Amino acid sequence: MSEVANPSCVAIIVAAGRGTRAGGPLPKQYQAIGGEPVLRRTLRLFATHPQITAVLAVIHSDDSVRFADTARDLPKILAPAFGGATRQASVRAGLEVLAAASCTSPDLVLVHDAARPYTSPDLISRAVAAAQAADAAIPVLTVTDTVKRVDTDGIVVETLDRAALRTVQTPQAFRFEALRAAHAAAAAAGVETLTDDAAVMEWAGQSVATFEGESTNVKLTTPEDMTRAAGASFADLGDVRTGTGFDVHAFGPGDHVMLGGVAVPHSAGLVGHSDADVGLHALTDALLGALCDGDIGAHFPPSDPQWKGASSDRFLAHAVEKVTTRGGRIAHLDLTLICEAPKVGPHRDAIRAAISLITGVPLARISVKATTTEKLGFTGRREGIAAMASATIRLPFAEEAEG
Repeated sequence: MSEVANPSCVAIIVAAGRGTRAGGPLPKQYQAIGGEPVLRRTLRLFATHPQITAVLAVIHSDDSVRFADTARDLPKILAPAFGGATRQASVRAGLEVLAAASCTSPDLVLVHDAARPYTSPDLISRAVAAAQAADAAIPVLTVTDTVKRVDTDGIVVETLDRAALRTVQTPQAFRFEALRAAHAAAAAAGVETLTDDAAVMEWAGQSVATFEGESTNVKLTTPEDMTRAAGASFADLGDVRTGTGFDVHAFGPGDHVMLGGVAVPHSAGLVGHSDADVGLHALTDALLGALCDGDIGAHFPPSDPQWKGASSDRFLAHAVEKVTTRGGRIAHLDLTLICEAPKVGPHRDAIRAAISLITGVPLARISVKATTTEKLGFTGRREGIAAMASATIRLPFAEEAEG
């Protein structure tokens, strides 16, 4: 089989599952590892690889808004396809979207699990090379444990020869038209339960080559997997930094105040160029301070009319993106709201949940407290609300301070 010079290669990222075995309030691909969704890590691996032409995620139809937030500002990301009831149906949907959307279909396609966020650039390069050499090729690992076959009662029937056994990973690599034809044939025959794309090619009578996988290219499946992944993510980021933030807004006309992303009923509102959310403003400054990257006014000047009445979650999300762009993670956020009224306690959990949603930081790493000034000062006179925040982030040691 002849190789194509400079082949076009699209990565299909399968992200339509619900991932219920991983636990948590979100599908596992949208859960955060060190402050960044699993799916974003996976998308970025392929989107920044020089041999990948484009990246197509196949998502659940309920996740359009969530996916848009997750993939924001990444290069080479196509509009997502919607998956089916099975993994096989989801990949087929992605293939058909690529065939319909392009004047010329891609030469090669890699199919990868969204929940494998630790694939290396070298493995992606090996996959592309393997797809040029064969219609189908998959990354594999040799089996090091003894493997037994058991019956329905759990009794050992035989010991298998592990020399001929391999465990299989993704990205699996294919000639585009060969994989599309195999999927179409399987669907026409009513075969819908094949568990990976290599199995689809095998069913269609195609041979499947193998290439070397990676032991670190694990698939996140259980809550324990997610915990270990989060720990490993932080362990690699040894440059620990802390920033602080402070903000004040005066009361004015209104019937609620925005505190930490939550609309809290009150007899007055807060006056500001944006929505005057003192909590989110203080957290934004804390993150920017940890990055040594100015303050909220430098990034969102009040003189700019586009920020008039803006929702402050945009400011905090911008600061979070600054951290992740520099290869960092948010380790901890602490917010203190200072006011005589309204009472913060009844809204504390809602505020923590809102901050978690904006930042991707787990609830266990977000603290929200409230205090008064014992009726002293402007907050004691009920003239406004103040907020203090601190943010702890972790960056790679490779990042050096200027000067």
